[in-house]
Amino acid sequence: MQFMFKDRIDAANQLAEQLTKYKSKDGVVLAIPRGGVPIGYIIAKKLNMPLEIFLSKKIGHPNNPEYAIGSVSLSGVIENGSLDEVTEEYIQRESERILKNLKEKYALYMGTKKSASLTNKTVIIVDDGIATGSTIKAAIQSVKKSSPKEIIVAVPVAPQEIATKFSRVVDDFICIIRPSIFHAVGSFFKDFSQVSDDDVMSYLNRKLDGTHIKL
Repeated sequence: MQFMFKDRIDAANQLAEQLTKYKSKDGVVLAIPRGGVPIGYIIAKKLNMPLEIFLSKKIGHPNNPEYAIGSVSLSGVIENGSLDEVTEEYIQRESERILKNLKEKYALYMGTKKSASLTNKTVIIVDDGIATGSTIKAAIQSVKKSSPKEIIVAVPVAPQEIATKFSRVVDDFICIIRPSIFHAVGSFFKDFSQVSDDDVMSYLNRKLDGTHIKL
């Protein structure tokens, strides 16, 4: 019988138990919207850390939009795929379009609040699971530019092969389920209800231990 989490809250509580050694460190929980935010909120609260978000979107190949040739985050562009038949003009145009959308999404979630510095911090990157790994890869590469003290990735589930790969490029990789046969992140949750923008904003505006979440 396939192991399943009840929901994201159940997964977050299990992850938090494995992250207790980082409690009260000078760190930041970096959650990937939208599904990673409920998990990040609980982990941040239990570890006594501020909660941040990381926004990224892939650049699709012009002949196959599902194939990522790179990604865009608020900190820049990362090219990580085959660039055959792809012009610099296409990459620039797509990057500008995606960046505009990311800035609009950030403003929706965070308003005018500025991101916290990650320099010399323990950064815990959180999502509700890893499928292809492109978003987590973008997050890791982006965080490394900020010269953190250490990078930890914490997810409920990831394919065994991808989990092994990421374990080699971060300081700690926490993953509860590492199946050799993998179809979709949602198949490991009894309740994998969609997280809305309103849900994300609700979590980001809640309080942690009596004080507003530091953003």
